[in-house]
Amino acid sequence: MPNLAKLQIAFKNAYVRLFTALLVVLAIGLTIYKSDVAQDPAPVVHSQNISAITGLVAQRARLEYLMVAKPLSDSPRYIFKFKDAPQINVVKVPSTSHLSLEREILLKNAIPYSIAKNDYLASHKAVLVDEGQEGLMVQTLGFLKLHAFNILLICLVVYAIKFGIPGTGTNSAVITPDKLRGSMDDLIGMEDIKQEVLHLEDMIRNRGEYKSHNIDKPFNVMLTGPAGTGKTKLVGYLAKKLNVPLIQASGSALESGYVGGGSKALNALYRKACARGSCIIFLDEAQSLFMPRGRSERKYDDDTANTLLGLLDGVKSDKGAGVIWVVASNFDDASSDMDEAMLRRFSVKINFRLPNKGERVELLKSFLSRKKEGLVDWADLDLGQVAEMTANLSPALLETVVERASMISIQEKSIINTDLMFRAYERATIGLTDRATTAEKDKQRERVALHELGHFFMQIDPHLRAGMSLEQVKQKSHLLKISTESVSKLGALGYVLQSGDDVSLRTLEELEQDVIQLYGGVAAEELFYGARGISVGSQNDIEKATKMLNLMVNRLSMYSRSKLDYTQLRNEGSGEHTVRQVEEKSDELYSYTLGAIRDYKAVIESIKDILLDQYVLSKDAVFALLEERHELLTGSLASARGAGLKLCAEGAGA
Repeated sequence: MPNLAKLQIAFKNAYVRLFTALLVVLAIGLTIYKSDVAQDPAPVVHSQNISAITGLVAQRARLEYLMVAKPLSDSPRYIFKFKDAPQINVVKVPSTSHLSLEREILLKNAIPYSIAKNDYLASHKAVLVDEGQEGLMVQTLGFLKLHAFNILLICLVVYAIKFGIPGTGTNSAVITPDKLRGSMDDLIGMEDIKQEVLHLEDMIRNRGEYKSHNIDKPFNVMLTGPAGTGKTKLVGYLAKKLNVPLIQASGSALESGYVGGGSKALNALYRKACARGSCIIFLDEAQSLFMPRGRSERKYDDDTANTLLGLLDGVKSDKGAGVIWVVASNFDDASSDMDEAMLRRFSVKINFRLPNKGERVELLKSFLSRKKEGLVDWADLDLGQVAEMTANLSPALLETVVERASMISIQEKSIINTDLMFRAYERATIGLTDRATTAEKDKQRERVALHELGHFFMQIDPHLRAGMSLEQVKQKSHLLKISTESVSKLGALGYVLQSGDDVSLRTLEELEQDVIQLYGGVAAEELFYGARGISVGSQNDIEKATKMLNLMVNRLSMYSRSKLDYTQLRNEGSGEHTVRQVEEKSDELYSYTLGAIRDYKAVIESIKDILLDQYVLSKDAVFALLEERHELLTGSLASARGAGLKLCAEGAGA
């Protein structure tokens, strides 16, 4: 403690000296500025208008003097004054123009001029206001003179609040209940989350009843889940409903530049909350506080976490009985290693999730209904289709899609409908597309078209081989569009855009089908260009397929009777075995893909030219083309040598 007190005094003295020095500099600057103004009373007009120099030929009679300053620099100045005008005119010109002006205007028309001497420039400092240290000094002093009072006031406020000690507070805001907006009803769907919050509210309001069950501890709350799912909003709604103030701070604000800074910041927050009685302290993005302690050799690295541990038990002190701590993090104890002692301090843990399809429909409807009447074409808006294409998007990202739709609507002066929402989703997730990049690259565009069609046909392949009609396949397909436009954000010359399923448990068969779909593009290239004609455009697909095969073989042991995570046994010599198994499974799935894509070669070739001509084909357009080629498609499948590879794990070996 004595050392800490000395440190506080040292910082206080440092701030006092800094504040005093600033006032002295300000006073000196004002004095110098006034003296400069007294030396240079004539107003100076700056420009880069070369025509002002050429116009001197016609105004020679009015000219009092003409000088050239810095003639050998990159930007010479022409300084001239008229007899009947008080101001001095300064024209800044490029060095190349100066040579032409000197030869064609001054010398050719015998206009007298001289080179500006240093004594003239010293007495007229405003002439070179934007050059070198002199010009910078003039600008700086001018600013200080203009804002002297504001600077002084800010320094006084900072000094009074901070008292010269950094780390005694964080960038926290105290929000009273009447300033909090919204309600729990704004959380569309998420009934399970809202039910948890209602239980929490009951715990806080009826603490006496919980004490009868020997539960006498603070109901500290931990909110986890993906970004944009409403964690921060929910805390505000809870504080409003409980009618208590909310003190909000960022977890990163607790990181300070000196030892003990985080602890002092937490204590300052706690004192501020205790002064208000019942209060919620909300720490956002606080995952760093939950990391296991003792990882560092420096003992003081855990000071902030240790302080928080003590404060979270505030109910043991009457002073902190009404303080509730709420922390939010995008990570939880299932996805990252967290300190057990810290986790035990939170009796309530609420895990947020991404909205399901029904909730996405309600969220989109809510966002769109806030717009003025007539801006949304509800008759031509299929929210179910939009919700399907926006699978796995958070409420915040859904709102971004709606905002992008409004921007497009304003720019194109159109009404928001399904098609516009589709384009907004594409812009929000993929980014800008550009067909000019590939317009003149016919060979590359043909390769891209074949590659993307390969992905699509391997997506619908299992449905076609199961004997479904094209209408049934269309219902099953997640395709949104096939494009040969480039996407700079992805570094791709084309793409297949498709909606996804809500997060679910994928089976071995589904994972294998995902790998086959990824291999569809590279297989199409090999089919049309040969094994040595595969391009580097397949790199991203192969990387994704490798990760999935690694998951299936090494982590989940899907092809072995021994259910082991082989990644944990690499030091035991299992590496070569699992790599060989991944290679064998990859060869098996790619061989199937290549054989299957061969059955669609004629259909792909006939659709390719239309895709090249139109650049983009929607889902409806693609299936309309398949309907026109129904006989060709069914004939190709009927003449295939077999029904294809049966995807299963039987006989796969350990």
